[in-house]
Amino acid sequence: MEFEDFQTSPLTTPAPASQAPTQAVAEGSVNERLLALCAAVDAADRGNFSLPLPLQGHDRLTLMARQLQRLFGRLLAAESAGEQSADSLVDPLLRRENNRLKYLIANTPAIIYSSVPTGDGTMTFVSDNATRVLDYKPEEMVADPSFWFDHIHPDDIASIFSSFSQIFTEGHHAYEYRFRTCDGRYLWMHDSLRLIRDADGKPLEVVGSLTDITARKQMEEALAQKGEEQRLLINQLQETQAQLLQSEKMASIGQLAAGIAHEINNPIGFINSNMGSLKGYVDTLCALVDGFDQSLQSLVGQPELKEKADQLMKKADYAFVKDDVADLVRESLDGLKRVRDIVQALKDFAHIGETDWQLADLHAGIDSTLTIANNEFKYKATVSKEYGQLPPVKCLPSQLNQVFMNLIVNASQAIQTNGIITVRTGYADDWVWVEIGDNGAGIAPDILTRIFDPFFTTKPVGKGTGLGLSVSYNIVTKHGGRIDAVSELGKGSRFTVHLPVNPPQLAI
Repeated sequence: MEFEDFQTSPLTTPAPASQAPTQAVAEGSVNERLLALCAAVDAADRGNFSLPLPLQGHDRLTLMARQLQRLFGRLLAAESAGEQSADSLVDPLLRRENNRLKYLIANTPAIIYSSVPTGDGTMTFVSDNATRVLDYKPEEMVADPSFWFDHIHPDDIASIFSSFSQIFTEGHHAYEYRFRTCDGRYLWMHDSLRLIRDADGKPLEVVGSLTDITARKQMEEALAQKGEEQRLLINQLQETQAQLLQSEKMASIGQLAAGIAHEINNPIGFINSNMGSLKGYVDTLCALVDGFDQSLQSLVGQPELKEKADQLMKKADYAFVKDDVADLVRESLDGLKRVRDIVQALKDFAHIGETDWQLADLHAGIDSTLTIANNEFKYKATVSKEYGQLPPVKCLPSQLNQVFMNLIVNASQAIQTNGIITVRTGYADDWVWVEIGDNGAGIAPDILTRIFDPFFTTKPVGKGTGLGLSVSYNIVTKHGGRIDAVSELGKGSRFTVHLPVNPPQLAI
């Protein structure tokens, strides 16, 4: 090519309508107008000057279209006047514009191509910029009938075939697919197709404009990935907020329990002390009465005094009172001991103020938790404890007590009547385990994998927040451990908490 062929001339006034047999194409994208110009030139080369030209606009494409319009008009006028055939005028007059058009096509960002209207991908023309974009020579792409579909990503071919018929019904269609370059990479391409028909409406060829949209696709993928990351972050924030609220609620309950335990402990302390004194006083009085009775029985010559004393003893039912008062004092002292145990369990369970990691006896934590939760299961289940030998565990005791509480309450709620809650413990290889099982309703297999998800619950509305197991899972994970769950419908469930004796982040 010679560059003087591509020099432009000033924009001139359009030729009269009689010299412009072609219709105007509405101003659109550069690719669409370039496709229309290519189709018109190709048709003119076959003697058909009726295809529309892109005449609306003020750029170089419009200038070329107007020049071609005037050229087509002169060719038709000369042919009708019988001066010479249009074919003899086409070569010398059209060559310069055709070369200019090829130059524009070769330097446009989009690859311009044409193919037979059979849908098999056989190409009849590919613009020279295919070498720059795809690193393939146009002639090798045209020579191989299967070249196009052989280089489309296998995952994208089905969608192209399924909708290719639309181009024959609508006259145009667009695709986005991945195309393999010469070095084996896949580029995302936007393929805009237009069907060219002859004057009788018969399909002549398909003209396409292929644009590299890889950068746009990468940006869309990055935005989608960022959106997914943000969605996951929002979910994590929501879960963390819910868990914090649950932890704060448990901390408030623990603080309240500790306060109540302290307040109860004061009166219980002096009541217990008074009951001890009362027991001593009662024993002393009973001994005194027995001594008087023995003295009266040994008196001689005073039957009336002895009889009167017997009447008083009988009236007061002294024998019954003596036996019963001892039982009352003993039962009262036993009841006070139970209250003291509950108060101590509340204090042990709460561990208010203990925010540092410390060595703790897990059995003591389980026992205090069972005492606190006793009201949950005492009327429908018994507790079977099978404790092994456990070393002290480095942990946050109050948080582990919360885990044990959640598992014990869940086990109780799974039981209707006459159930058994089994608590087993063991130790091996610097790991301890605590298993809490029940013989209740069990958990369906399809939801067993979701039980640790936040807000997931099988309980009726208002009966649970769905955070108990989620919070427990996070607490155990923070301790470097794990929770295993095994369940069978109708036979019960077992939750096993595995904990390292020294969590990895705290190991010295």
